[in-house]
Amino acid sequence: MQAKIRKISVHVDEIQQEMGQNIEPPTRRALAVAVIENPYAGRYSKDLDELVAIGEELGGLLGQKAVQYLGIAPEDVQSYGKAAVVGEAGELEHAAAILHPKMGAPFRGAVGGGAALIPSAKKMGTLGTPIDVPLGHKDAAFVRSHFDAMEARIPDAPRAGEIMVAVCVTDSGRPLPRVGGLQVEDIVGKDGLR
Repeated sequence: MQAKIRKISVHVDEIQQEMGQNIEPPTRRALAVAVIENPYAGRYSKDLDELVAIGEELGGLLGQKAVQYLGIAPEDVQSYGKAAVVGEAGELEHAAAILHPKMGAPFRGAVGGGAALIPSAKKMGTLGTPIDVPLGHKDAAFVRSHFDAMEARIPDAPRAGEIMVAVCVTDSGRPLPRVGGLQVEDIVGKDGLR
């Protein structure tokens, strides 16, 4: 294991009612967050390969935990997203190194595929800094009912030399979607858009 993980937190959100309407079945989202040591904290490095490898490792680990806690089969995941908050001794590019080059393939493996780009967000922060993990349908970016986000926040993270890395998966779109767009039953799932 390359990542030096201080803690992992998993949270499941289940929406059973919205605006007085029962949601059947409930809308469920799972968030898995790892707080890791930043190997480049306090120093500039042209090469960020350690963080790229950590991103690959965390994509599978956190994706599997989120699916497990959601209690569904990987192929039943409908939407996904990822995000990272870098502590003050790091830089924004450290989040990019984790999230972009190699995290996607193992994350997709953990959620039974995914033709669409994985929505992402990154920022600098300190203890308790929240970040919204953006969500989109895993096979078709044009499915508006799945445009959503889930907040990730760990009260004691990230410390100055840490990075908080989060992934989120869902078993459905927003509760009571009604703004049109491509419907789930009409997804082709080949180009990542439709």
